[in-house]
This record gives sequence, C-alpha cells and structure tokens, in this order.
Amino acid sequence: MESTVLSVFLYASLTALATGLGALPLYLMRDVPDRWVGLGNAVAAGLMLSASFNLVFEGIRYGMPRTMIGVLLGLGGIVLSRKLLPKEKVPSVGDLAGAGAIKAVLIVGVMTVHSFAEGIGVGVSFGETSEFGAFISLAIAVHNIPEGLAISLILVPRGEAVWQAALWSIFSSLPQPLMAVPAFLFVEWFEPVLPVGLGVAAGAMIWMVFSELVPEALEKSSPNAVAVAVTIAVAAMMAFQVLIH
Repeated sequence: MESTVLSVFLYASLTALATGLGALPLYLMRDVPDRWVGLGNAVAAGLMLSASFNLVFEGIRYGMPRTMIGVLLGLGGIVLSRKLLPKEKVPSVGDLAGAGAIKAVLIVGVMTVHSFAEGIGVGVSFGETSEFGAFISLAIAVHNIPEGLAISLILVPRGEAVWQAALWSIFSSLPQPLMAVPAFLFVEWFEPVLPVGLGVAAGAMIWMVFSELVPEALEKSSPNAVAVAVTIAVAAMMAFQVLIH
C-alpha cells in the first residue's frame, strides 16, 4: 500500500493522542503526601532516563558522531534555558505557579523537543514503506503512554487536574504530526538530521532527570526509596521498549 500525506498525518496524530493516556492512572489521585510526590518524581526520572537511553541507541543507528553532537547541543540548550527562565516573575502553567510552574515548563519543553525527533522518525519510516511506517507509528504511540505518565507525575501532585495533565501531555507530542509530513515528503533532507534531533532530546532529558527530578525526589523521600523507584522504572521502561519493538 502506498503511503499518502493524509495517512502519515493520521498515524502521527495517533502517536500524539496516545501520550494523553498516560494521565489516566492518576485519575484517582487527590491529596498526595509529600513522600508519594517524591516517589512520583523518582518514577518519572526512571521513565525519562530509560527513554533517553533509547533515543541515543536509536540515533547511533543513523550515525554516532551526529548523535553525540546532538546530546551536547541538547545539554547546552537546556542549561541555557534554565538560566534564562525568570527567577522572580515565574510563569504560570494551568493551575501551577512559582517553582512548580518552572518545573512544568521544563519537563513539557523537554518532552516537546523530544517529539520533534520522533515526528521526523515517523515520516522517514513512511518513506521506506507504508507497512514499516505504520509499525513505527504504533510502536511510538505505545511508547508515548509512559512518557505521558512521566509528565502527569510532575503536574498532578502539584495541583494540576488530570485532564489538564493529559492535555499538556498531548501538547508535548504535537510536533510529531507536524514534523512527520515534511519528513515524509523530503526524506533525503530530514534523514541526516534525525540522529542530531534524537541526541538533542536525550541530552535535555538526562539533564532534567539529574538536575530537577532526582534532587526533588530526595527532598521528599528517602534515598533508598528513590533509588528503588528509579531502578524499577528504568528496568520496566526498557523491558517495555523491547517488547514493543
């Protein structure tokens, strides 16, 4: 079956919508004790760390030097962004304000950057065959669900409604349908930059894990509990990624 622009856009849109499903497990959460907020940060850290490993491995398939350059660019970009975010007049995100809003901006921003690379990956895969493109799209859609969970674990315990967390999760994946179509139409142009994009997303996510999520988790939960939560989340996410591929 020949791939069309419409089919590429629809499959890529499915991957974006799937991210919102990650908020569903938090639907019953209301007043969350600080200890559980810390463990939520630890689980989110483990999910993001595992996802970043997957991005690096995927990028290396296309070119290791370009992937490593991307990692450094992602690291530099997120460090610069953190410095440029206002310290006194902090932005508001939905029902969040203050430091919680800054953390929300960072994690949604990092996951949005990550989605640009995944959108290119969807378009490039459809450039090979429609069957391969459909498989990659479905794999990314399933993979996006725990990424939506990671975003929701940051937003919901801080007071954001579950439906708002789901919308922010979907928003973070909107670049996937937006980038998939041009990547499909101009495969030869986009394929060389794919490993750079994957590396950028990985570098930013690794920084986010160790600069923001793990330190806050350690403030609210014991080091042992945080270590256990991160380890289990990394192992579960990596096993999940192997199963969907």
